[in-house]
Amino acid sequence: MKLSSSMSAVVTGGASGLGLACVRQLVAKGVPVIIADLSDELGAALVAQLQTQPGAQVKYVHADVCNTEQMSQVFDAAEQYAPLRAIIHCAGVGTAMRLLGKDNSPCPLEKYESTIRINLIGTFNTLRLAAARMAKNESVDGERGAFVLTASVAAYEGQIGQIAYSASKAGVVGMTICGARDLAQYQIRVCTIAPGLFDTPMMATLAEHIRAALGASVPHPARLGLPDEYAMTAMHILENPMLNGETIRLDGALRMAPR
Repeated sequence: MKLSSSMSAVVTGGASGLGLACVRQLVAKGVPVIIADLSDELGAALVAQLQTQPGAQVKYVHADVCNTEQMSQVFDAAEQYAPLRAIIHCAGVGTAMRLLGKDNSPCPLEKYESTIRINLIGTFNTLRLAAARMAKNESVDGERGAFVLTASVAAYEGQIGQIAYSASKAGVVGMTICGARDLAQYQIRVCTIAPGLFDTPMMATLAEHIRAALGASVPHPARLGLPDEYAMTAMHILENPMLNGETIRLDGALRMAPR
């Protein structure tokens, strides 16, 4: 799929981290972009910054990915620019919890449900609603649209304390091939990126010596991944028509230890 001003894109979680890097690269390619996020302050600041670039078409829409009405408003905003052909879904949360607490009490079910709802149901909601829009697009070079979803290496090697997060991201991996097969008849592709340790705002809260140790645990390159490297992969998925139904590990050959 050729990335251009003749299409629009939506990036969920686009106000920071991996999503922000994707927004920047899409705008640089001339694609009109809707940023869907819950951080109004960050979203407004990013739009103000990007709109200083010549020809940039970018808008922020406050939206919870689990809310059907709000996500429909996001897609309406995108289609005001051009047909919606690209979704990069980065919205999600990282939740730490163990099956049993320090007093051997069972973990709160509500905390597990919340993580599954945001990371997995939010992905499904975005996928189903956007696919319905894309299916109505005119086919261009055999394509109507493409999705880039976000999982994690925790989907494969969940660490101690990641039971909710790992389960939610494993669900996204499982959704990928099914989504691609469901949507093949509409000429819509679905792929997923499973990042390893990336330098995101979540990582920025850690002490520098912990960040350094985490980076050193990556075989090569022995550092944290950069959001731009995630975005480069997302752009390639969108542009390469043979990439479909695949989850790509982006982790520098990292395999997570139990803790």
